[in-house]
Parts: sequence; C-alpha cells; structure tokens
Amino acid sequence: MSLKPTILKLGGSVITHKQEPLTANSSAIRRLAGEISDSRTTSLILIHGGGSFGHPLAKQYAIKEGYKKDLSQALGFSKTHQAMVALNKLIVDALLQYDVPAVAISPSSCIVTKSGRIHVFEDESVSRLLQTEFVPVLYGDAVSDSDLGFTILSGDQLAASLAIRLNAERIIMGVDVDGLYTADPKLDSSASLIRHCTLQELKDMRQQIEGARGTDVTGGMLGKIIELTPAIERGISILIINAAKPKNVYKALKGERVVGTLIVKERS
Repeated sequence: MSLKPTILKLGGSVITHKQEPLTANSSAIRRLAGEISDSRTTSLILIHGGGSFGHPLAKQYAIKEGYKKDLSQALGFSKTHQAMVALNKLIVDALLQYDVPAVAISPSSCIVTKSGRIHVFEDESVSRLLQTEFVPVLYGDAVSDSDLGFTILSGDQLAASLAIRLNAERIIMGVDVDGLYTADPKLDSSASLIRHCTLQELKDMRQQIEGARGTDVTGGMLGKIIELTPAIERGISILIINAAKPKNVYKALKGERVVGTLIVKERS
C-alpha cells in the first residue's frame, strides 16, 4: 500500500444518544459525514462505536463474558450484532449522501477473537478496498471467540489492530470531550486537559485517568488508551479530539490545529 492510511474512530457517545436505547444522533452523523467528505482524505478507514445501539444489549445479555449455553443469550448476541448493523447502515447511508464511497464491513464476518483478543483477522478485503479508494466502515461488534464462544470486540481494539496491520500513519479518536484529562471532566471541575504526551508519560499518569461515566462495556477512556497502546508502541500517533464540536473532525483530517490530546511514542 503506497499511502499510509488514516484511521478515524467515532465514539458511540457522539453518534448516538447514549441514555436513549437505539437512538441515533442523526444530526451529528450527517454533520460528520459532511466533514469527512469536505476533508477529501485519501486512504481513510472509519470505525465507529456502539453507543446506545450496542452497549445496552451487550450488557443486558452479558455478551462480553462469553456464551453460557443459554438460548436467550444467543438471541442477545444476534440482537446486539443486528443493532450494530442498523447503526452502521445509518452512517454509511449518510456518507453516501455526501458522495463518500463508503463500504460496510462486518467484523463478525472476518474476525475471531481468543479470550477477547483478536486472534484471526481476514483483513485483505479492507486493504483492497483502500487500494481502490473506497472508505471501509467497520464497528465494534459481537464476534465469535475460540475460548469464550463469543464476546464483544471494541472499536478501539479494532482501530489499533488495523493501524498495526496496515501500517497506518495515525489514529484520530473522536469522542465527546476535548481530549484526555487528568480526571473525568464531566465529574471533576478541576480536571485539566493533557495536550501532548509520550507513551512513557502516559503510563506514568495512567492511574490518574478516570473512565467515562455511563454504560460502557469497553472500559471508558482508560480502556481506550490501554487498547491503543500497542499502536503507539509501533510509532503510530494518536489524536483524541471532541467530535461533538463542529469542524473538529474536518480540521483533524486536514492536519490543521485543533484542541485535543496528541499521544506519540517519544518526543522528536
């Protein structure tokens, strides 16, 4: 692949109303699709979270913990996957309306995990789509697991894995806060934004970082950072921005200055 791809991960808190089950934030999805289109980014992979589509069902049926040979739980797996398919369709439809050649890829059809970690990943279709200038759109999903029967694969683990496999230039994380803070800014008014840090600095301060509140089976902000660490170790930069604020995703994709947190392996 001649051009290193950019991976854009949009959090479920941005594209859905997290406190209202199965409710998309339609205006945010349309705005983000327009910003992606306007940026004219080449070699782009889009990954999105589940928000109020995936997380409540996954929690209700304990999908992350694995299959307990309960028919109702198997039904819950199917419901969780189908909810994510529905959310993915809304996002792909919006991108197509803005003339972005988006193609949906279901992780459950090409990934098998082992104890919750990606073990088998048939990623050739993603690579080939990039080569022909499509925008693959993947998402956190309920997937088969060789040890657990099934589990939840977070979009964050997926983003890191794809970045490493495809030698990505960067990962942009679009969340609902301005970046990484010393504490949860939604709960602690004294929290301060960390604008730039290295992997070692991040490890040193990790105990100070609080996870996001609400129903999140993938671990909140701290979980995101842990999942992204292998990519940072490979020299792939991580930019965390507030995708709920207009033009931030556009600016990040264009390489323009934007409020956020930049995490790098080491200072140059």
